[in-house]
Amino acid sequence: MNNEPAPTVRAVTVFGGTGFLGRRVVRQLRRHGYAVRVASRHPDRPLWPFSVGDQQPVPVVADIRDEQSVAEAVFGAYGVVNAVSLYVERGSATFHSVHVAAAQRVAAQAQRAGVKRLVHVSGIGADAASSSRYIRKRGEGEAAVRRAFAGATVIRPAVMFGADDAFLTTIIGLMHRFPVFPMFGRGQTRLQPVHVEDVAGAIARLIDRDQTQGRIFECGGPEVYSYEALLRVVAREAGLKPRLVPVPFAAWHVLAWMAEMLPSPPVTGNQVELMQHDTVPSPNMPGFAELEISPHAVDDILREIMWEH
Repeated sequence: MNNEPAPTVRAVTVFGGTGFLGRRVVRQLRRHGYAVRVASRHPDRPLWPFSVGDQQPVPVVADIRDEQSVAEAVFGAYGVVNAVSLYVERGSATFHSVHVAAAQRVAAQAQRAGVKRLVHVSGIGADAASSSRYIRKRGEGEAAVRRAFAGATVIRPAVMFGADDAFLTTIIGLMHRFPVFPMFGRGQTRLQPVHVEDVAGAIARLIDRDQTQGRIFECGGPEVYSYEALLRVVAREAGLKPRLVPVPFAAWHVLAWMAEMLPSPPVTGNQVELMQHDTVPSPNMPGFAELEISPHAVDDILREIMWEH
């Protein structure tokens, strides 16, 4: 008779697990055999269809602004993923409170709990010296996380797209409604859009692999576009011929300032700031190739998005 105890399934806590990226991370981690805790202030949000198999993810009530709830969410976990992000500051929810203070809190509590793997989701271009508050706080957040958890892995995705995104689906919707499409600046900003499922798969592999600890990964899709070229690809797949009109960034900042007064702003100031900088992975940084992932092309996923749209 075998009296050996049954092997324990490793648990991973995902902060922001009900979000656009987080739901995919939950699914990918389940595919990799992990038990997943979805830490969120809104654990009642449905995870379907982003769960896998009979064992469903476990919802955990946690507020990344609260030390005790973070400590409880990470207790006993093998790994932690912080996929929480903020795009519009409202009240006490500021870029500093979420991207720096809360990120540091998650990392510190993970370190204290003996967590073996921590993956922090940032973004390409994060820079603590940037004049942009959003970009600067992203960079400060990375530094705070790595000070609190020396072996933390940082992943910086390029602009993410997917079936329910706020990027390509917004563009498609606007192109269908308006024959004239305003571009950010002259449309020359370089982008390397990445499929959200590929980023989620990368995060699962970062949790899996010892050799990824303490490193920064930058992940982009297989092709670099100018913003104008990307718009033309989207228009072609949608069967549309909009007139693309350059709009100065100064005008976009004014529009974003007014839009942010709305409950769901169509454009935000940080989006305008990001569109003033190329978001292309550095060739000197590890990325999908090191994780043995072949990223999906925009054209392929666009057809799926168009079908659902």
